[in-house]
Amino acid sequence: MTNSYHDLVKQTFTFPQEGIEVKDGDLYFNGLDIKALIAKYGTPFKMTYLPKIGMQINKAKKMFADAIKKHKYTGKYYYCYCTKSSHFSFVVEEALSHDIHLETSYAYDIDIIKKLYAKKKITKDIHIICNGFKQKKYVRNIAYLLNNGFKNVIPILDNKDELKQYATAVKVPFDLGIRVAADEEPTFPFYTSRLGIRSKDILEFYVDRIEGYETKFRLKMLHIFLNKGVKDDIYYWSELNKVIHLYCQLKKICPELTAINIGGGFPIKHSLGFDYDYEFMINEIVSTIRRTCKKARVPMPDIFTEFGSFTVGESMAHIFQVIAEKEQNDKETWYMIDSSFITTLPDTWGIGEKFLMLPINKWEEDHQRVFLGGITCDSNDYYDSEEHSNEVFLPKTGEDKEPLYLGFFHTGAYQDQISGYGGIKHCLIPSPKHIIIGYDKNGILTDWVYAKEQTAQSMLKILGYK
Repeated sequence: MTNSYHDLVKQTFTFPQEGIEVKDGDLYFNGLDIKALIAKYGTPFKMTYLPKIGMQINKAKKMFADAIKKHKYTGKYYYCYCTKSSHFSFVVEEALSHDIHLETSYAYDIDIIKKLYAKKKITKDIHIICNGFKQKKYVRNIAYLLNNGFKNVIPILDNKDELKQYATAVKVPFDLGIRVAADEEPTFPFYTSRLGIRSKDILEFYVDRIEGYETKFRLKMLHIFLNKGVKDDIYYWSELNKVIHLYCQLKKICPELTAINIGGGFPIKHSLGFDYDYEFMINEIVSTIRRTCKKARVPMPDIFTEFGSFTVGESMAHIFQVIAEKEQNDKETWYMIDSSFITTLPDTWGIGEKFLMLPINKWEEDHQRVFLGGITCDSNDYYDSEEHSNEVFLPKTGEDKEPLYLGFFHTGAYQDQISGYGGIKHCLIPSPKHIIIGYDKNGILTDWVYAKEQTAQSMLKILGYK
């Protein structure tokens, strides 16, 4: 048995995999030569591979279409993109080019909607699902869209008092939804989500506050989102079934109710050992809704999803260089990277998230167990385990002069939003340059710099050192 890193991977996983392969000892990501990008741009950098967004959207849409056909499901399917995953214009516009809809979370999202409409990236027929706890500005912005002809904007009520605000601000008939408060897993410090209205209150709320006001507003959608995501376990199916049964009860007295929104939560690959049967889960969701509705003798609802991480997560990677190797005791070998985990991949620090981490080069070198350290002065700026293992193995740096480069892949969701794009970072570590890879107007795959590495001057200005 050989001891190269390449052999370790092939002995442990099925390899190569979709989007990940090795040629002549170097890693290729979705066919991209990462070493060539390093030579062109230097490290650290993050890159967004735009074509992956469309690949994910079309994969999900096809699986839902196949399931609907297989089960003779009479409702339609609508794919919504959860904008809070990544608000960047190039991400949202790429997603919209694949005939999808949008979900919003805050007042400023509506300003993005206005910009997209002005640029003719959307029409007023697009479905816009407005989630979140809504302050006055958010309500005013939603009302603006409704009053100006965006007929498929659906505000999702997070609490009972929210409806009063629309009753005065919206001047046209409109559809609304209700978020059903989900019970959380036993591992949570609380029992029921703070989001939404208790399921036992919804029937009474509909009868008292919505029924009879159809000329002003109509209950169109029931919405549920589970924090743990879409998983094949008793908890997920129990919560989904609660909403389906509630839909069946309401449908008998509310003919305007035509949709169930199951939110997001499809996982993405964070390890070469990733194993998730999307097709099975989609078939089970569609067949479960169909079976319950047939039994209750009510029409099958349209199905909405709000995939965020699934849409954009696998489109991005962060590339670093190992700039030093440190032996701290008899057991620990540290590889120091030229950036920080806390500032560039905050989920690794905040919630212990694991990403797909692989070396870019030196695949034929021997491997060893290592700890990865960022360059801040914070003792928590490290990465020491992977999703499939409590350890990290990487190639030895070797005796040649070529540095070892590392890639953290499928990092496209939430990391920039959480770390604060372009703002002040811990220890004033700059945000790395951002490279975009996509097709130009002539259909040629090209790459360009969206944002340069942060400068000291830009951060000092924010801090008031003019």
